[in-house]
Amino acid sequence: MTPPSVVDTYTQAGVTVDEERRQVFDEFARARMPELLRFGHALTGSPHAAADLVQDALERTMLSWARVENQGDPEGYVRRIMVNRNISIWRRLRRETLELEIPEDAGRRGAGAIEPVVRDLALWDRIRALPPRQRTVIVLRYYEDLSEAQIAALMGSSVGTVKSQASRALASLRRDAAQYVESDSAVADGGAA
Repeated sequence: MTPPSVVDTYTQAGVTVDEERRQVFDEFARARMPELLRFGHALTGSPHAAADLVQDALERTMLSWARVENQGDPEGYVRRIMVNRNISIWRRLRRETLELEIPEDAGRRGAGAIEPVVRDLALWDRIRALPPRQRTVIVLRYYEDLSEAQIAALMGSSVGTVKSQASRALASLRRDAAQYVESDSAVADGGAA
């Protein structure tokens, strides 16, 4: 008996995807899921919103997988979708609900570190308080280590806009840091301010 010549396919939302491509996509999604969730959490400030953002981005990527795979940077494509969707969501809602949890430690500390240090918690609190575009620029620049040109391309804006958003965000974080240092000094001096 000869094997059937028809390639196994399935259809989702009117798009037919062959089984081999689906398996390649599944492997990609499974391998990159933790990093995409951390990136989504840093963008949104919420683990639940991050999971929704990643799921939406992966769904959109799956529907265009043949084209995305041929371009050679599927993770960049998914991250671009995540940034664009996040911008669309906060433009539509114009408000946010932020959570107290911080993103998983990205491995900057040794494996034995259980609790993040207090300054990291304070920094993430201050980053969460930034306006969404400023927070996105800071996360992409310093958490994801992208260049200003890459951020501009990812956000669909000019390099000048990225620079101004980063400048405003850093100025705000510096003001907050100065207040944090002053309050630490007051506590160290016995509460006198």
